[in-house]
Amino acid sequence: MTFAGRRARRTLLAGMLACVSPAVAAQRAPVEAVEISARPISQFHIGHDETRFGPLEFVGGLEMTSLARDFGALSALRFLKPGSDFIGVADTGFWFFGTITHDAGKRPSGVSNFRMQQMVDASGQPIDKKWEVDAEGLAVKDGIATVGFERDQRVAQFKIDPDNMKAPIRQLDYLVPARELRQNRGFETVTHANPYGQHEGGLVVVSERSLDKSGNVYAAIIEGPHKGVFTVKRNGDFDITDGAFLPDGDLLLLERSFSIARGGKMRLRRIYGESVEKGAVADGPVLIEADMSYQIDNMEGLDVWTRDDGALMVSLISDDNHSILQRNLYLEFILHQD
Repeated sequence: MTFAGRRARRTLLAGMLACVSPAVAAQRAPVEAVEISARPISQFHIGHDETRFGPLEFVGGLEMTSLARDFGALSALRFLKPGSDFIGVADTGFWFFGTITHDAGKRPSGVSNFRMQQMVDASGQPIDKKWEVDAEGLAVKDGIATVGFERDQRVAQFKIDPDNMKAPIRQLDYLVPARELRQNRGFETVTHANPYGQHEGGLVVVSERSLDKSGNVYAAIIEGPHKGVFTVKRNGDFDITDGAFLPDGDLLLLERSFSIARGGKMRLRRIYGESVEKGAVADGPVLIEADMSYQIDNMEGLDVWTRDDGALMVSLISDDNHSILQRNLYLEFILHQD
């Protein structure tokens, strides 16, 4: 082909691309409205009426089901409005949004306006490869969602738009050496510290079970005045699945364990805020531990919020792994400080 011919071809291709690119730019994953059936849970300890479990008081819960194929695999949830509107991520590569409703007794009564949207790449195309969008941890602040991904290990930030979630706007340096992160044991906890505490609202990540030579769990303060790597003392055979800071600066961690012989367990541990520090081994007491005689499943998500009457609330969700043998649960507790 002559030079003139090549130039003419380039001109033609440029014109074609100019016509196509606006359509490509407009592509986006559809938002799917999902109808949720929610069965109220009135007892946390199955067959027992007590509501107080150490410092935690069970308020109520929901068992959530849907005929929608994509519903499930809920990994993390954060409230956009305390105890009401929420955003979450599923480890199948979906965003989800909705509202928890409550009855006159302030018990969770249902889920309304639930929507899901598939995560997309820079061109707006849905991402179908699970290993690229295995979303596990979520933090929310100032209209930005920060997500921890496993397998393709990364921490990325997105602008929150419930009607059109786009590709990430930036990737963050998570400080922990990449070689230390196990493929399916990465950052399941992504949370903002107390804005008035020692980390001044900085961003903290904790891995599920990426262990150092001493058997402690890798974690890091990746934004804030005291950035650096620390570890969390591993206690027993429990893995860390989520966490959130309490108003006093302590870090509340959700943990789980599983064995074929005894099934699943759930635990909440309160990590002393002063031990969340570069080079330190963070630790703290267990607040509650529950096995399959309680209303639990594969507990993966946690958030902390303040109710309109001033009660400090802890919300938990489970991930059913799209298995008929598991359930999607939502549970609410009051965390008493006395």
